[in-house]
Amino acid sequence: MTDIGRASAVALLGVSGRLVEVEAHLTSQLPAFSIIGLPDTSLGEARERVRSAAANAGCPLPARRITVNLTPAAIPKRGSGFDLAIAMAVLAAAGGAPRASARVAYVGELGLDGRVRPVPGVIPMTLAARDAGIERVVVPVGNVEEARVVPGVTVHGVDSLRGAAIDAGALLPPVDVEPVLTDLPPERPQRAVDLAEVVGNEVGVHAMIVAAAGGHHALLLGPPGAGKTMLAERLPGLLPDLDSDAALEVAAVRSVAGLGARSWTPRPPWEAPHHSASAVALIGGGSGTIRPGAVSRATRGVLFLDEAPEFPRVVLDALRQPLESGRITVHRAAGAAEFPARCQVVLAANPCPCGNAGSLPGSGAPPCDCTAMTLRRYMGRLSGPLLDRIDIRVQVQRVTTGAIRRAAGTTPTSAEARALVVAARSRMRSRLEGTGWTTNTEVAGSWLRGAGRAEPGSTKDLDRALDLGTLTMRGWDRVMRLAWTLADLDGVDLPGEPQVRAAIGLRSAL
Repeated sequence: MTDIGRASAVALLGVSGRLVEVEAHLTSQLPAFSIIGLPDTSLGEARERVRSAAANAGCPLPARRITVNLTPAAIPKRGSGFDLAIAMAVLAAAGGAPRASARVAYVGELGLDGRVRPVPGVIPMTLAARDAGIERVVVPVGNVEEARVVPGVTVHGVDSLRGAAIDAGALLPPVDVEPVLTDLPPERPQRAVDLAEVVGNEVGVHAMIVAAAGGHHALLLGPPGAGKTMLAERLPGLLPDLDSDAALEVAAVRSVAGLGARSWTPRPPWEAPHHSASAVALIGGGSGTIRPGAVSRATRGVLFLDEAPEFPRVVLDALRQPLESGRITVHRAAGAAEFPARCQVVLAANPCPCGNAGSLPGSGAPPCDCTAMTLRRYMGRLSGPLLDRIDIRVQVQRVTTGAIRRAAGTTPTSAEARALVVAARSRMRSRLEGTGWTTNTEVAGSWLRGAGRAEPGSTKDLDRALDLGTLTMRGWDRVMRLAWTLADLDGVDLPGEPQVRAAIGLRSAL
């Protein structure tokens, strides 16, 4: 006597999911329970969790030989999120859950008492199930709010294996169960910051508005207390709200990072890791399950690296590839995972270890006592290839009382600056419609030298720098993208010589 039951689960690699069919085969042999199909250690331990959970939920597994196959077998399967699908496939094979089928995806970890525990990554799992044609996804109650941000699929929450079996047609009386909810600490309210609080830093304010409008990376160089962090913290407030596709991409990354119901946000994210962070913390990885790093958690938002020269150089250089491509692929022996990394990077740095190098004469700042070798070694941690990917590089000077009096009331508020940014991005979208690009930082170099070429003769200074070798081809492209952003802010149709020279100035302001 043999019976087969089926259910569906989702294998997650990074933020990409792959539908997995769970097959359970029951035979009239000596009782045993085996799982095949490339499971990892935690998934192999599902045998004991499923058996105990089924017994305590009032729907014990039959005393027969149980073989569970996870197909496609070549795809690595990791984690305890397969528990519920395995249990439902076995119950379907035993006739205890007649409505369980491969058309229903199950996600959740089982406790020994039969309760269903939340798991990370529910949003990309639900997305993968929907894209594979699944119309119904059953998730733990603690993941329902998180999963329902995905449109086009029905999400049902269960608190126990017994509840999932009843939902699948099992003839069992319902029993009240205390559901397992997410144990995330309450989210701390963010302190409201406004651009108008910045005074006496006209160059820095202008740089942040330009960076927000075009999605450009920036480097703020200046002595301690000049306002570099203050400027960077106000950049997210200048960015427009995320559209539905971008918000779903951000939510998928935050879901894999384990933020649960807090994964969904309409606002661009902000990440500011400490300078002691490792390359894995910044880029992603880890043993076992591959987790997104800070550069991915900041996608569609801002990654701020304060005291950038204090980061190990190998950590900073790990940013070079994601800054160029907007994606990061983490390779490990167990497989590879791809994460989005389309964020704006803002670096803040002192000019030297003591912070006084380059102070303006008569500013009252103490003289710099760093040697030339010390200064060269300090700034040398920011490699040339990394700086070549930074569009805006400005120097922020200490603020004086005279500058405060002159700038009083002249700095725009965040709302006013955001209106300029939204208008500039609207011009970008109209111009780039049908190209697949939405902001100036995304356009290809071939477009800049073809359909997106500036006014005739306006790039002569840029071309001369390229011929002299003081500017790379990548740098030429980045200056032109910056010039297009300045043109969008100025409301002109093509970048002219004023915009190109201003872009060169913002890139070489150090």
